Amino acid sequence: MLADKAYDADRIRELIQDQGATPNIPPKSNRRRKPCFSKRPYRERNLIERFFSKLKHFRRVATRYDKLAANFLAMVQFASMRLWLRAYESTA
Repeated sequence: MLADKAYDADRIRELIQDQGATPNIPPKSNRRRKPCFSKRPYRERNLIERFFSKLKHFRRVATRYDKLAANFLAMVQFASMRLWLRAYESTA
């Protein structure tokens, strides 16, 4: 589980471990005992954040006009396909 420094609390780390995941949260600077942290997977978190930022540019997704979850999911998938096509259109 990747998270930001704001989620660096012992109870949050314990909750993540109780659910069977491994927390990868950078420790705050004021922590006395620094838990283990791997920088490599944490850097990939930026890709996910940028994707959601681009996804929110689609007005219908950002404002959630659809009442049904199935319709909203379809719009998210459609917007994701458009973003993917836009990224690979320029490389050809």
